[in-house]
Amino acid sequence: MRIPAHAVCTAIRDDIVSGVFEPGSRLTEEVLARRYGVSRVPVREALRTLESEGFVTTRRHAGACVAEPTEQEAADLLEVRMLLEPLAAARAARRRTEAHLKVLRGLVRLGQERARRGQGEDLRSLGGWFHETLAQASGSPGLIALLTQMRHKVAWMYVVEAPARPVESWAEHGAIVDAVARGDAERARALTAVHADRAAGAHRPRLRPTVSTSQPAVNMSSGRH
Repeated sequence: MRIPAHAVCTAIRDDIVSGVFEPGSRLTEEVLARRYGVSRVPVREALRTLESEGFVTTRRHAGACVAEPTEQEAADLLEVRMLLEPLAAARAARRRTEAHLKVLRGLVRLGQERARRGQGEDLRSLGGWFHETLAQASGSPGLIALLTQMRHKVAWMYVVEAPARPVESWAEHGAIVDAVARGDAERARALTAVHADRAAGAHRPRLRPTVSTSQPAVNMSSGRH
């Protein structure tokens, strides 16, 4: 069975984000094909996609390597995301469906409940799902793709600390959903801008430990996505 290039791309991206492949390390087609149990063709296509996304760069005499973002590039990325998230919220207020609202309200209920109980272990994933759903509700494929790519890159470049006041953070999420439900685009934009600015303060540059160059094989047919 031929493994599609997008699945290989997701696997390589996940390994870059998680630090399996360090910034600056070489990404040879042969080694990657053996690691993921695929031919070199989907690996080659995946590397081209990852280069367009900024995760991979091509160097003379070295070939494909993991990109090495500078501190300024990381700061710029965070700033751009802080501009795009309020735009997505404003569009969501105009274009959201009832299905989007149902999911957003459900996530807010879960987040508020866990925040009150001090169950912080689930809050990060719930927060990620919340912002992903809010982006989806914008109904703008280009904006959704940009925010998705930025979410991966922020996870690669930063460690995000848990909110100091999770109950307040989820109250902000609830207020954003209320504005989206009412179709109040400007309020949704303003509330999201304040929330994004506060959340940015919890981001710390990620320190990457040295990773062994000997990597175990990965079975791509095991349901990874």
